[in-house]
Parts: sequence; C-alpha cells; structure tokens
Amino acid sequence: MTSLADLQLWRDSLFAARMRGVLSVKDQNGETVVYKSDSEMAAAIAACDREIAALSGRPVNTIVFRTSKGL
Repeated sequence: MTSLADLQLWRDSLFAARMRGVLSVKDQNGETVVYKSDSEMAAAIAACDREIAALSGRPVNTIVFRTSKGL
C-alpha cells in the first residue's frame, strides 16, 4: 500500500510535469511513466487526489454536470 506522503509526492510531480507540458514522469523507483495525452495525465492527477482524500479522511467533493440541447 502506498503511503500518504508518497501519493502527495507523486501528485506534485505529475502536476509539475503537466504544467511544463511534459507527458512523462519518473517515479521514486526510477521507472518512467509516459502518458498519451494531457487528459490522461489529468485523470491520473484526479485519481491521486481521490486516493489522498480517502487516506486523509477528507470527503471528496464532486460536481457532475449533465447537459442537453433538449433534442
């Protein structure tokens, strides 16, 4: 099981790489993870956020929009 500190470190490195426009991140074991797109990297960051919230006991607030043109 991954510790809270490890998850936070991984999330921070993912976020920093995303802000630089880089789609690859090297983890603490020296392995490189390459993402196919920015949206895939955003999904990984969101997954980290959910795990961090679950481990720290904070509730996860999610807003889901369902829109339609009424056709």
